[in-house]
Amino acid sequence: MKASRLQASWYTDGPAPAVLRPLATLYGSLASARRRRLQARAQHVDAPVIVVGNIAVGGTGKTPLVIWLVEQLRAWGWRPGVVSRGYGARPPRLPCEVLPESDPAECGDEPVLVAQRTGAPVVIAPDRVAACRTLLAHGNVDIIVSDDGLQHYRLARDLEIGVVDGARGLGNGALLPAGPLREPPARLRELDLVVVNGDGWSEPGLPLLRMRLQADLLRKLAGEERSDLVAFAGRRVHAVAGIGHPPRFFATLRAAGIEVIEHAFADHHRYRPQDLHFGDALPVLMTEKDAVKCRPFAQAHWWTLPVSAAFDAADADRVQESVALLRTMR
Repeated sequence: MKASRLQASWYTDGPAPAVLRPLATLYGSLASARRRRLQARAQHVDAPVIVVGNIAVGGTGKTPLVIWLVEQLRAWGWRPGVVSRGYGARPPRLPCEVLPESDPAECGDEPVLVAQRTGAPVVIAPDRVAACRTLLAHGNVDIIVSDDGLQHYRLARDLEIGVVDGARGLGNGALLPAGPLREPPARLRELDLVVVNGDGWSEPGLPLLRMRLQADLLRKLAGEERSDLVAFAGRRVHAVAGIGHPPRFFATLRAAGIEVIEHAFADHHRYRPQDLHFGDALPVLMTEKDAVKCRPFAQAHWWTLPVSAAFDAADADRVQESVALLRTMR
């Protein structure tokens, strides 16, 4: 079964593919054994650790949440830093400190985006414990946000936040490869906070926080020009998205009245200039995650749409209260 067809089957109303259920059972057994083994020797670092992650593969809106959390932590009197695996990164050394001007090909697109948006110290390494210790040794940091580290159990954590895509939820609820889940749905009940990105998915008896992604002003990749999204209403554009769930980006543009020509790329795609040569002069609109990789060869008609996470006051207060408890735990 092709990967695209397999992933599409995860988010249908039908049951998990019967032929893959034994593999899902095996995956679950191995993942559970790995979790027990790593938790038994989990290592603490000299600062509270907040892990932000998900139990499903694919995009859930985790990076905007990390950016929001870093900004809020600073407003609440903390000095936050971020660690990440740096998916697809090829750094000259590990752990590697990521700066706003770092090359995404070396450091990964999401870590560079987080560094640019927040200005916080960022360190990448597959070994999150080593990344945390490097961060504490070289940065003015008193709290750490681990980006996408929910299953990195060798790093002890003080607060766990899980993110679920409201539109897709947990799909068919099956483990890989029969479904999209890295861990069983029951794992969500162990988390301190569960954030749902957008409307839709809910779970009886599970307290949820609702996050919305708000579009900011469009920004030209080459230059400083800004534009409101509604300025493109009624116009035809090329929409580029190399993220975990490109339809979310395309839907945002259509909701603004824009006629979209879709160009979906694989998550973390390494762009080449020819990838975005479409044979016309129509505007090209892309996600911020794509823009950090395309800016070196940007054309004058290319734009990026930053988004920001937003919570209502009650949900933001719940996050703040959970974080405040970390001061009493150390």
